[in-house]
Amino acid sequence: MAEDGQQGRRPTLSDVARHAGVGRGTAGRALSGSGPVSPRVRQAVLRSAEELGYRPHPAARQLRRRRADSVALVVPETEDVVFTDSFFPEVLRAVSTELATAGLQLVLSIPHGDAQREQLCRFAADRHVDGLLLISAHARDPLPGALLAAGVPLVTAGRSPLSGMSWVDVDNAGGARTAVEHLLGRGCRRVVTIAGPQDMSAGADRLAGWREALLSAGHEPVTAMAAAGDFTKTHGEQAMHRLLARWPDLDGVFCASDLLAAGALETLRAAGRRVPDDVAVVGFDDRPLAQHLTPPLTTVRQPVGEIGRQMTRTLLGLIDAPGPAEATSVVLPTHLVRRGSG
Repeated sequence: MAEDGQQGRRPTLSDVARHAGVGRGTAGRALSGSGPVSPRVRQAVLRSAEELGYRPHPAARQLRRRRADSVALVVPETEDVVFTDSFFPEVLRAVSTELATAGLQLVLSIPHGDAQREQLCRFAADRHVDGLLLISAHARDPLPGALLAAGVPLVTAGRSPLSGMSWVDVDNAGGARTAVEHLLGRGCRRVVTIAGPQDMSAGADRLAGWREALLSAGHEPVTAMAAAGDFTKTHGEQAMHRLLARWPDLDGVFCASDLLAAGALETLRAAGRRVPDDVAVVGFDDRPLAQHLTPPLTTVRQPVGEIGRQMTRTLLGLIDAPGPAEATSVVLPTHLVRRGSG
């Protein structure tokens, strides 16, 4: 039954929100089931709607929101990278599950070249999607800024330097420090690193964590002790060759990804270096391959599925906000998984 003062007019969403003691956007998410709302709040909103006799008008709501009921996941990488690196399928699975729960469709975009990027930006600006999720962005790529300028809610994976952009990341620097501290703690005296691409926040932050850990322990991290490149097994093999030639007495290697570590292990084995007796190796990611390497890889675990879930929940909150929403950032924890390589 409607409260006093509500007689003679149809209760509104604002009435329900006020009655439940929540914001209008929160009430809308609770009633539609399209965003992150705690069970307690959802129950309070549903109870208020019932008590007030609130019934949303589906056609009017759709017209007001101008929803496309879809979200685009944008991955500006080659198909070979997207479909062979387990990171991307795991994020995709988490995003797809969250969107299905919210009743939204997933659109996958793997743009290449200026023409496809421009087409994607027009697609977004014309509101063919309600929001965008961007993963694997590089610093010199104009795409993040162009998508932000399209005016559609956007969330990226990885720390973003752009003002007004929401992002979700893991503690890459902290995880790298933990890895290097572990190597030093087991007695390694010369710890080198095979770093990832420095035009990506993950690559830059993991290299920074390596430096910080060495400095804190009183070691001097000279530039020649780091070999940066892409997150591939091939780079791991080649970088390990170069580092062995520069530092024959190296006894610890921090690799910025498990694929890099897989390549490093092959090179060390070919060079007659025993792991972990002669050289200890630690990776980053904890991909499925880590436990199947020889020896099984000690690595820093990042919660890949949680990255996808948090990105989607953050985006749904931006989409459902009643007005312009402030950019948010989420940093997820990492932890070391000890196995046989170090």
